[in-house]
Amino acid sequence: MRTLIATMSMCLLGMSAASAQGGSTLASTMDVYVFPTEGQQSDQQSKDEAACYEWATSNTGSDPFDLAKQEQADQQQTQADMQAAEQTGRGAGAGGALKGAAAGALIGEIANDDASEGAAWGAAAGAIRGRRKGREAQQQAQSQAAAQSEQRQEATAEQLENFKKAFSVCLEAKEYMVKY
Repeated sequence: MRTLIATMSMCLLGMSAASAQGGSTLASTMDVYVFPTEGQQSDQQSKDEAACYEWATSNTGSDPFDLAKQEQADQQQTQADMQAAEQTGRGAGAGGALKGAAAGALIGEIANDDASEGAAWGAAAGAIRGRRKGREAQQQAQSQAAAQSEQRQEATAEQLENFKKAFSVCLEAKEYMVKY
């Protein structure tokens, strides 16, 4: 925790210098716009933003910089899930053909004493059925991966929204106008 605070302090000191030179502030890195309504100087604004950042982080349990890292990890997970979903159902046509050939041979032997013709028809029907089931399984896996990705994105967005609300409330209490 001390390392995090030391790192944030160093970042904030760098941002204070940048904001004095017309650069970005802590709030602007999170797309939060802050205007000092009581004529606060930029160094005071940076201190207030840092204090509100710590307060919002401790009260929401969310850190926007950690959320950004989490979002990148979620994107990688989504890509992995989609690649796995593409592999779902592969080879289903061959498996279906094999099952269909076995069933067709048995039926052909019983029906007209020609197992080979029954096996051929069964293999064709089994391949078609197997491919269809494979596509359905692949589509279902892709839908599930997309739904999970959307849930992760919504959760991250909600956490960021809650953080920005807390951050804004704190800054407004310190006489800043805040919009995000």
